[in-house]
Amino acid sequence: MTVLLSTTYFGPVQWYQKLYRADAVIIDPDEPFLKQTYRNRCYIAAANGVQALTVPVEQPGNHCPVRDVRISDHGDWRRVHWNAIASAYGESPFFEYYQDDLRPFFERRWTFLYDFNEAIRQTVSTLLDLQPSAALLSHSALPTPPSVPPFPSAPRLSMPSPYDGPGPALTPGPCLDLRAAINPKHPAVDADFQPRPYYQVYASRYGFQPNLSVLDLLLNMGPEGIFYL
Repeated sequence: MTVLLSTTYFGPVQWYQKLYRADAVIIDPDEPFLKQTYRNRCYIAAANGVQALTVPVEQPGNHCPVRDVRISDHGDWRRVHWNAIASAYGESPFFEYYQDDLRPFFERRWTFLYDFNEAIRQTVSTLLDLQPSAALLSHSALPTPPSVPPFPSAPRLSMPSPYDGPGPALTPGPCLDLRAAINPKHPAVDADFQPRPYYQVYASRYGFQPNLSVLDLLLNMGPEGIFYL
């Protein structure tokens, strides 16, 4: 099955599960940018509970494609995000092991959110030993994102084979559109994703926190994270 996903900033464990399990993955660069979504926000387990980290963006126009959204330098966010991650996971089993791979994302200035997210996805996939089949499909080949449906009835779409950008050409066939369903505010029911507890630094204080950023899985579980997915 081919899965259609939105771009994400250190996306949730559920998103990376789809990336790992799908036969092929399409990450849509031309869908409209939506605020308060995983496109520019992730959630980590911090000392005071779950903390949201949001990448500030320049005010996009109506229906602005996500590939054209520019990252803002507002609020010294790179330093804030890295300090928050280091504080939350400094005592985790694998922070010291992976910090040199992650820190550069908070030192270099990226112009476009989509490019930034794609670089993160590629690095995280390498660290977790994921080998997803990803393609960037032109907007003309993609449907308008639907309203959030339950996963069992999420629309299955027939995708043409022409594609734009890196990745394999996709054979026409059914495609499961999960762009609207994997959402921090209004998540759809997903029978294929049943969060199982794994070690978390602050679990003794707050209990297990499910479906956080893939950073949480990576820094707490290390190479074994792929078996969780």
